[in-house]
Amino acid sequence: MIEFKDVSKIYGKVKALDDVTFTVGAGSVTGFLGPNGAGKSTALRILLGLARASSGSATVLGLPYAELARPGLRIGALLDAGAQHPGRTGREVLTLGAMTLGLPRARVGEVLDLVGLTERESRRTIRGYSLGMRQRLGIAHALLGAPEVLVLDEPANGLDPQGIHWMRRLLRDLADAGCAVLLSSHLLHEVEQVADRIVMIGRGRVLAQGTVGELSRNGGLEQTFLALTAHADRSPGSHTGPGVEASRGAGPGRDA
Repeated sequence: MIEFKDVSKIYGKVKALDDVTFTVGAGSVTGFLGPNGAGKSTALRILLGLARASSGSATVLGLPYAELARPGLRIGALLDAGAQHPGRTGREVLTLGAMTLGLPRARVGEVLDLVGLTERESRRTIRGYSLGMRQRLGIAHALLGAPEVLVLDEPANGLDPQGIHWMRRLLRDLADAGCAVLLSSHLLHEVEQVADRIVMIGRGRVLAQGTVGELSRNGGLEQTFLALTAHADRSPGSHTGPGVEASRGAGPGRDA
């Protein structure tokens, strides 16, 4: 469903991605795990046609994103929960999205129910939303077309524990229904809880990939990830910032 093949991206003298190769199959959740600045967002932008690879290819459903017919109906994506007009209501954002995709307005109510935003909350302007509510709205927008592929960048940011539990269950249900889910995060525990496979990236390179069980051998998944990330940090030509959070929570913010 998703394939990265030898994808590299160079900005001036900086190599943001270095021969990234991995796949995401139907009916599975793949965790794209790495510290902030590892290259995760750059890879997702290339996949969704928002940036161009310097070399290699990234395809979804067998084609580059730009070559797909009506991709919004087949691929749902959330890259930035804050990228919505603050003066619009949540319902207005979803209604515009549904109209753009040629979907009935009834779909708006369905996805609002799916992500747990109430009718009253949907009538509020987005400037009054918490980060957790913006995440839910962004996921609702991504799900408008009942996509075959779902791409999410740091969707747990701002969610409270109940919201995180809800998100895990939603992603699991979508994967069990046949959706291919690519979940990017710098939080080891959140990826570990829901993913079938994990791709670890650091300094723009894939450091390891496999099932959670495979990567948990020889000292545990957390130790493996920290060791691999530390190795990448020592490599010449590195360009990213601080290391990974192997925390047991989603960080600050309340889903309220």
